[in-house]
Amino acid sequence: MELFNCRRSSSSSSTLLLLAFFFFVLHGYYAEQAPNFTFINEAILAPRLMYFDYVIIGGGTSGCPLAATLSQNASVLLLERGGSPYGNPNITNIGNFVQSLSDSAPLSPSQIFISEDGVYNSRARVLGGGSALNAGFYTRASFDFIKEVGWSESLVNQSFEWLEKKVAFEPVVNQWQSAVRDGLLEAGVLPNNGFTYEHKYGTKIGGTIFDSEGHRHTSADLLEYADPNRTTVYLHATVTRILITRRGKRRPTAYGVIFRDSFGILHRAFINRNPLNEIILTAGALGSPQILMLSGVGPAAHLQAQGIRLVIDQPEVGQGMADNPMNALFIPSPLPVEISLVQVVGITPFDSYIESASGLSFSYPYTHRLFRDPADFSNQTYQPLALLSTSRSSFPETVSAVVNATLRGGVILEKVMGPFSSGHLLLRNRNPNDNPSVTFNYFQEPEDLRRCVQGMRTIINVINSRAFSRFRYRTMSVRSLMSLMLNLPMNLRPKHRIAAISLEQFCIDTVMTIWHYHGGCLVGRVVDYDYRVMGVDSLRVIDGSTFHRSPGTNPQATLMMLGSISAAYANNSNGLFAAGLAYIKARERKKERRKNEGQNLLLAEEESTRLSQKLNDFNISRAMKHDNPDIHRQATPYVVVTY
Repeated sequence: MELFNCRRSSSSSSTLLLLAFFFFVLHGYYAEQAPNFTFINEAILAPRLMYFDYVIIGGGTSGCPLAATLSQNASVLLLERGGSPYGNPNITNIGNFVQSLSDSAPLSPSQIFISEDGVYNSRARVLGGGSALNAGFYTRASFDFIKEVGWSESLVNQSFEWLEKKVAFEPVVNQWQSAVRDGLLEAGVLPNNGFTYEHKYGTKIGGTIFDSEGHRHTSADLLEYADPNRTTVYLHATVTRILITRRGKRRPTAYGVIFRDSFGILHRAFINRNPLNEIILTAGALGSPQILMLSGVGPAAHLQAQGIRLVIDQPEVGQGMADNPMNALFIPSPLPVEISLVQVVGITPFDSYIESASGLSFSYPYTHRLFRDPADFSNQTYQPLALLSTSRSSFPETVSAVVNATLRGGVILEKVMGPFSSGHLLLRNRNPNDNPSVTFNYFQEPEDLRRCVQGMRTIINVINSRAFSRFRYRTMSVRSLMSLMLNLPMNLRPKHRIAAISLEQFCIDTVMTIWHYHGGCLVGRVVDYDYRVMGVDSLRVIDGSTFHRSPGTNPQATLMMLGSISAAYANNSNGLFAAGLAYIKARERKKERRKNEGQNLLLAEEESTRLSQKLNDFNISRAMKHDNPDIHRQATPYVVVTY
């Protein structure tokens, strides 16, 4: 379990820095000013005891729009363990993406972890969640995904439209991205769908959460729609556990949370006594299952081993953890290239997504030598790990040094849809600030590896296309590009000599994360189809931990939509919407009315059961009398289901 996590944290942070350099060049200095959020404060200013209609744990991609939605007709407390994205140029400026993603400071927006598979990764620790750290690509979930999870298509579309008015933009596509687009079309990723937010097979230009000036717009911006008189947000508020009781209840019921501020002082927040009020977890694929376990909801043996009092044995908590594998090739260019984010995507029929970015700032000696004399590199004999084994110790100092040159080139990557492979999450200890142990089991299922290989073949076809030819050194073979990737410390997995010529082994050896991990509180296994935690009242999970697979090429739009599912209930032209999770609350009110009529319903059910049994007895008696096997088959208990 601890095989990969015993490595020095400096190595992991600097390797993430290396990964991040594949996407952006550092430039400019801009810090977006915070909106006039009078309801956002540090947790040290919170009272020791407080009451709200809803308590939301996690101010991430789903949590912020959810809080804004619910605040339209209820009091809402949103607890975020990180700080504010506003005023931080590393978050708001497109060029400083590297800095925030690789920052390993105790209170940094990005918390680095290494999966048990030996792959570097990170989780958000900031208001806005992953939308404050990611590469900004915005695209809707596929129609198949929407139907699969059972959402209303019209409601989903209205919610997406509401989001897009605030945080989505059409990018300006320049030479590199245009060449990748045309290369994808030449490689057969058809048709050309132009610019669209929709998920369509073929090649398209997607949206971005960076505006025309390169400034990021996160889900935290959606709090501008919140009712300031009903909304309270506390930053650096780390929830230690959810309070759950059985006293006077027919089954366990959540009634509050305990959270710790940055001074270590404990605070308690309770939900008001109303059957509609709830605790809602939106802490993400790592945070939500972790907090459930810390609160006594999880696998009994594991919780008892950690010294946690068991509330309910739920062995599925932490199961189904999945991370979409990413593999890539870095392509040095003989021509200058623009700085571009992920803008173009090829959605293939074999369910591998091809994306690209350009304009790299790279301070790695190997690639500096590559650019000084690419012909020499392309002709040299491949020596696996020659650089990796000798440079790892000096790598942190190297990448932290001042960038001496902006290298010409870009990266083309592929992401495996799904995936089919999955793993699990376990607690390391009872400290909510520590990362849990996570295993994703990359490529455990052969179908994932098949998709990766097909995706890499498509990338190679794009590189070899006529449309992309001017951005490639003719003397550099694909094998040379693969060798470059194998000699960079992208992960802690073993490397094999054959990986330079075998796409299967290349996928396995150079796998990286694209930060789209999900699972741990799966629908149908941990939560029901209304996202209520099974076996616990007044507790829901509404985030990516409920997903069986990642929606579309990037999940952030779907996660925002999930939080703002009531956005369709607009009540004015500014996009403010009426009822927070109105469809859920209406259903709960209907159930509550029926509950108040419980005695009558109970009598009716008892009468129905009595009549059903009488009919059943009659059929059995008749069957015995006539010895009719068909009647025997019909004489099964008749169940009356009431809702």
